[in-house]
Amino acid sequence: MRILGIETSCDETAAAVVENGRQVIAEAVYSQIPQHAFYGGVVPEVAARAHAAKLPVIVPQVLEEAGGNIDAVAVTYGPGLVGALVTGIAFAKGLAYALQRPLIGVDHIAGHIASLYLSHRSLRPPFVCLVASGGHTEIVQVLSHDTMQILGTTRDDAAGEAIDKVARRLGLPYPGGPHLEELAEHGHADAYDVPQSFRGQDHLDFSFSGPKTAVVHLLENIGDTEAVRADVAASFLESVVEVLTANTAKACRETGVHKVCLAGGVSANHQLRKAMQQMADREGLQLFLPDPKYCGDNGAMIASAAYFAPAGPTGRPLFLNADPGADLDEYRHQD
Repeated sequence: MRILGIETSCDETAAAVVENGRQVIAEAVYSQIPQHAFYGGVVPEVAARAHAAKLPVIVPQVLEEAGGNIDAVAVTYGPGLVGALVTGIAFAKGLAYALQRPLIGVDHIAGHIASLYLSHRSLRPPFVCLVASGGHTEIVQVLSHDTMQILGTTRDDAAGEAIDKVARRLGLPYPGGPHLEELAEHGHADAYDVPQSFRGQDHLDFSFSGPKTAVVHLLENIGDTEAVRADVAASFLESVVEVLTANTAKACRETGVHKVCLAGGVSANHQLRKAMQQMADREGLQLFLPDPKYCGDNGAMIASAAYFAPAGPTGRPLFLNADPGADLDEYRHQD
């Protein structure tokens, strides 16, 4: 079964054709980074307009490369920027109607989890997955392909969002994540005591606004030399990585699951990948990491998730709507 996946939840316009949920036949990603760099972050209106301009270019390109043979059209319906989501959904609806193919709505977080099926064809649930990206930080227990439960989530800033904000405060270019990681390599992670997120009643939840604010205050009090900036970057990143891996390890112990995965844009961070491997070795877990090219938003993960989606190959009807605050816990209850 070949499914065309369309992803427009934020600032990547992406499409791909995937066969049986695991083999990528054709794919294309158009990054909007140059358009948003001037503003230092994603501008929703600019993103939506760029999606509208690029979808008619990259989708035919992908379909032609795949030989034009698809069985269904899949598209992200949420969570994400509402204008960007609506643009992708409208295009997918028109295409599905014109081709007389089923339309399958896909949750964006489920898509990130499905990116692991593209990188590891032998991977099967159950497993625990840490999804860390610019807009989301969640620990998800994947019980089966169509049954997922959120064990922990962020109370405020997502990990990637906090990283980008700290990078901006340090004067680094957009997107901040890779530049912060590069700066941190020249610093000392034990130079400053950056607080970690709280441990409350919901002990697997995260909170990254505190560490972010602590860095801002720290820089106001100690100056802003190149050496200080590197040490602050290293200390902040170490704090974020420690809490991400600690909560994930605890989730694995509490669920009794022996397979652990990492997904989302922040999963491209080398320090996080290394820490997750060390944690997995220490806890006796089998770790699955996504291929770097599938860490960010892409159409292949949406097509893969659609193959395993609760709606199945019959897909969702053409009255699919955008849901910018979509809840993964409700994903399996699609009508």
